[in-house]
Amino acid sequence: MLIDLSGKTALVTGSTQGIGAAIAAGLARAGARVAVNGRGEESTEEAAGRLGAEVPGAQVVAVAGDLATEDGTRRLLEALPDVDVLVNNLGIFESRPPLEITDAEWRRFFEVNVLAAVRLTRAYLPGMRDRGWGRIQYIASDSAVAVPAEMIHYGMSKTALLAVSRGFAKEAAGTGVTVNSVIAGPTHTGGVEDFVYQLVDRDLPWEQAQREFMRRHRPQSLLQRLIEPEEIANMVVYLSSPFASATTGGALRVDGGYVDSILP
Repeated sequence: MLIDLSGKTALVTGSTQGIGAAIAAGLARAGARVAVNGRGEESTEEAAGRLGAEVPGAQVVAVAGDLATEDGTRRLLEALPDVDVLVNNLGIFESRPPLEITDAEWRRFFEVNVLAAVRLTRAYLPGMRDRGWGRIQYIASDSAVAVPAEMIHYGMSKTALLAVSRGFAKEAAGTGVTVNSVIAGPTHTGGVEDFVYQLVDRDLPWEQAQREFMRRHRPQSLLQRLIEPEEIANMVVYLSSPFASATTGGALRVDGGYVDSILP
């Protein structure tokens, strides 16, 4: 399957590292003009430079802005008034005892993980609809369905994204614009190796260590290893393509079978 996104502009929020950077690279390889986004000017420019070096000939722009704020969103929209593909990847997470989560923390997780994506959808969907083509995606998590007791506020925000995605898909019905969410499972991102080695023997080679970690601490995974960011990016690139024209309003899982249910 040859995916060609030439002539399309894609924005990936929170794409200076991890899953977001992998998604940006995947879209660039498919020929899209990719906007890399982060909060700081310097880190965003550096990430855009790395992407340009990783994908020779790629069209890459750096668009910095704190999208958890209205001002940051406004500045991004001034720099990038229209996109064909919007990937709402920006997100934060942390572990916190449930009864110790403050009102401010609940609000922060909603602002960053949910409202930032809503603002951009509200801004970009009308133009996509007018042009008769567009792709909007939300990067959710297995925590949206299997809410972890130690991260209720995070799980809540990812569950909300599933509802937001389905609702906006209805708003885009019949327009040529598709809206979906991607449920990512336990992923090999920055800092994860240190976390794994806190729980398993540090003398184990990485491949063996991660499998031991999954066996002992994430036994419900059918993949029995951590997911690589590029594997999540593959789903996003497909959903961004014309081949996914009949897939909308869905919650598609790239979770390694972590969630023990058939739907979503």
